Amino acid sequence: MAENIWMDPEGFNTNSRLRASDADRDRAASVLNEALAQGRLTAEEHSDRLDAIYAAKTHADIVPVIDDLPGRSVPAAAPAGAGSPTPAAPGSRMTAIFGGISRKGRWHPEPATRILAVFGGAELDFREADLPAREIAVNAVAVFGGVSITVPPEMRVVDTGSAVMGGREITGESAESTAPDAPVLRITGTCVFGGVEVKRKPRQ
Repeated sequence: MAENIWMDPEGFNTNSRLRASDADRDRAASVLNEALAQGRLTAEEHSDRLDAIYAAKTHADIVPVIDDLPGRSVPAAAPAGAGSPTPAAPGSRMTAIFGGISRKGRWHPEPATRILAVFGGAELDFREADLPAREIAVNAVAVFGGVSITVPPEMRVVDTGSAVMGGREITGESAESTAPDAPVLRITGTCVFGGVEVKRKPRQ
């Protein structure tokens, strides 16, 4: 197994110029979300820093944004010869900052989707979606925002996310969703003064 190398803002190592991945940006964003929940950042500071994180090209761009916060270290890539990293699953990103975004009707979700809602909202409706696989994943981060997801009767929902001064309301299972071959929606992520809601509705 590859050994993790950690970047310290107070002493950049040779990996600090490596290009940042989506996972790197998401981990750095989680540091900002926790700092906001603890009162270390104002909502305006959080929004400004979040913009900088998602505009970052390299690890060196990320480090100054979080170097004054707890949990600031960002994982860097393993050195050559230490082992091959596990490739990230194909996915898409949806961002709603002071606005809204929605996917409904006939659409084609990716196997993995990352959602960021900051003072905004995101809405996903899977009832008429063409699913790429039996199991899909949604990572939803809501900061003073909300994420609303609608699933068809036969879709099973597995939520392993967390809430910090926020809420998660997940619909219960139906008779169809308990079938062994039922499609599965796995939800992860964090709510910070925000919420995630999953509703089960019949198709129109």
